[in-house]
Amino acid sequence: MEKTKEGLDKNNKYDRQLRLWGDHGQTALETSRVCLINATATGTEILKNLILPGIGSFTVVDSCKIQGEDVGNNFFLSKDAIGQSRAKVATELLSELNNDVTGDFVEESAESLLESNDGFFQQFTVVIATNLCERTLLKLGKCLWANNIPLLVCRCYGFIGYIRLVIREHAVIESHPDSAHEDLRLDRPFPSLVKYLDSIDLSCMNKKDHCHTPWLVVLYKYLQEYKAKHQGQIPKVYKEKNELKELIKAGIQRNDDGIMEEEENFDEAVKAVNTALIPTKVPANIEQLFEDPDCENLNAESSNFWILVRSLKEFVANEGKGALPVRGTIPDMTADSERYIQLQRIYHNQADTDVAAVSRRYHDLVQSLGLDEPVGIPTSHWRCKNRAGCISEQEIKTFCKNAAFLRLVRCRSLEEEYSPQSEKIKFQVQHLDSEDPDDVVFYVLLRAVDSFYDTHSSYPGWYADQVEADVHKLKGCLTKLYHEWGVPCNIKDDYVHEMCRYGASELHTMSAFIGGAAAQEAIKVITRQFVPINNTFIYNAMKQTSVTVEL
Repeated sequence: MEKTKEGLDKNNKYDRQLRLWGDHGQTALETSRVCLINATATGTEILKNLILPGIGSFTVVDSCKIQGEDVGNNFFLSKDAIGQSRAKVATELLSELNNDVTGDFVEESAESLLESNDGFFQQFTVVIATNLCERTLLKLGKCLWANNIPLLVCRCYGFIGYIRLVIREHAVIESHPDSAHEDLRLDRPFPSLVKYLDSIDLSCMNKKDHCHTPWLVVLYKYLQEYKAKHQGQIPKVYKEKNELKELIKAGIQRNDDGIMEEEENFDEAVKAVNTALIPTKVPANIEQLFEDPDCENLNAESSNFWILVRSLKEFVANEGKGALPVRGTIPDMTADSERYIQLQRIYHNQADTDVAAVSRRYHDLVQSLGLDEPVGIPTSHWRCKNRAGCISEQEIKTFCKNAAFLRLVRCRSLEEEYSPQSEKIKFQVQHLDSEDPDDVVFYVLLRAVDSFYDTHSSYPGWYADQVEADVHKLKGCLTKLYHEWGVPCNIKDDYVHEMCRYGASELHTMSAFIGGAAAQEAIKVITRQFVPINNTFIYNAMKQTSVTVEL
């Protein structure tokens, strides 16, 4: 009884987010382990937005003691705590936000942990780093990249916000596209659908049945008439679609006075002509997955995602006859319950048939790869390797239902990005000499700021009486950076002055904004739902503009 009550309480507690990512998304969140490096204002804001929706546990890694400036911009640190461990105090206050979440802390710097125990970070689902120097960041990035553990680098510098996702490969099964056409297959109906639709005769229906026939049936019937007149072709252009619409309108029943009856289902059928007859085909991005070397060259190290993609590819070439599995859902429509449910069941049954075919191919591939299939393992996050069969039949069903919307994010490593030979960086920084350059200009300036710190052990403008002197030093760092890239420095002096005036300040309003945005990206990665950024997000609060760019 207590467990049932606890389950009900959680459903009420997390009701809104369950509507977004479902029970399986919430389960992924509740079993996740998040590491935050440095309990800065930005870092604690990110954790706040992860603790409230219910991550499993978090660990704060921070060797710093609380100082006056920390209290001024961090709501999770108090004046009374000055001089105490920043990791300890932040963990205690953050833990109060949600009793379901376990908090821990390590009073040690990330740099020393990497030196003494680099395996420490391999236990986490995602690692979030704030205010790390370039040298330590690159070392951490290399460690996590080797183990395919997501790294989220976040930073607030004056009025500039920065987020960088570093992940070698991230498969998104439920991408939740903003708009997607229904999968009705009217252009190539499957046998059970044809059998049902052909069994319905509109001409002998009474008024009640006629106006409550699902529009899908109506559209199919008049589509057959159209195809009979046009050598079996479906309408493709505006003129052809209008001809089909007129056929449908002509089928509306008339009263004794010859006036058309009001039949909402026929109106719906006319409107659906533009969207329901889009040709059924495999999307280009799914074709790219089919042609990916990881799909074509499966081995014992292949992840479940790639084995499923290969299973899907084989299904399309065989049972699917060039099409993906039927999604199995139909939209709402004006109809009587009996016929709507019949239609619903037909699509649902076909979807189950397709899922079964994909599942058989998946298990055949698992066996051919010589991998064992453990029994009764409930769920996974599509990442487990060497554990073929560790995903459930429900997950295979989810995969098939979302087959048209699969997404794969492959970010560049920090090591590649920070290489002077990076062609992507060179391309992006060559066009920043206009009066109003792209916000990528702030990425370049942040890189120059880090170079300044490595040289002078302080940030430009950190000391108020050295702002002007630091402007010249920062210009030197900027010129050096451009020289390494082999392109001329073209950033205007005003931007350099502005960065020095910031003095590495971390404004709480900026931290709150970036904290919300970064937490959202972390949840996308943890739940494997919705598509995360690839790979750099820069926010300019001065103009309230942002840019997402691959660097």
